[in-house]
Amino acid sequence: MKLLRPSGEDPDDDRALLRAVAQGDTKALATLYDRHAGWLLARLGRRCADAETVREVLQDTFVTVWRSAGSHRGARVGGWLWVIASRRLVDAQRAHARTDLATRAESNGWAATVPSAEERVLAGLEYGDVGAALDRISPELREVLRATVIDGLTTRETARLLGIPEGTVKTRAMRARRELRAALERSAPEPGPLGGTA
Repeated sequence: MKLLRPSGEDPDDDRALLRAVAQGDTKALATLYDRHAGWLLARLGRRCADAETVREVLQDTFVTVWRSAGSHRGARVGGWLWVIASRRLVDAQRAHARTDLATRAESNGWAATVPSAEERVLAGLEYGDVGAALDRISPELREVLRATVIDGLTTRETARLLGIPEGTVKTRAMRARRELRAALERSAPEPGPLGGTA
């Protein structure tokens, strides 16, 4: 499977554009959009058949870029954009699923208040112990885990996305899992004297 990427992406030029966006330069944002919107739209379209949702996600992605350009820390800009876009797509799909469920529930006369298993898992990844443990591992390891586990990319896609060799992706994924496991063990409650938690 061919991974759509920005052609001729110049990492230094993209980072300079992001710095300008962080200072409020709308022309820099427009240039960044022109450079990356095409491949983002194509990749999002592979994951979602609803063209309207894909367009909304692309717009939300660049609104997020406008708001958080100053938080970019060294990763390839294309990879950073894809992480934002893929998360916005997951958010949009969850919102649509909730709306559909609420509409069906309303038409059937029952309340839809129980979150799906996927929603509970994703919420745990973002906000629970796993999310806290993810925040404690190094950024380059966290980046690989998010791409391969949360975003569901293959080793090859992750390598292209992050601009690193496939072997490095595999090595970092192993290290990330080991560090994540250790971080989770450190955050686990101590067993009490009778086997319960203290």
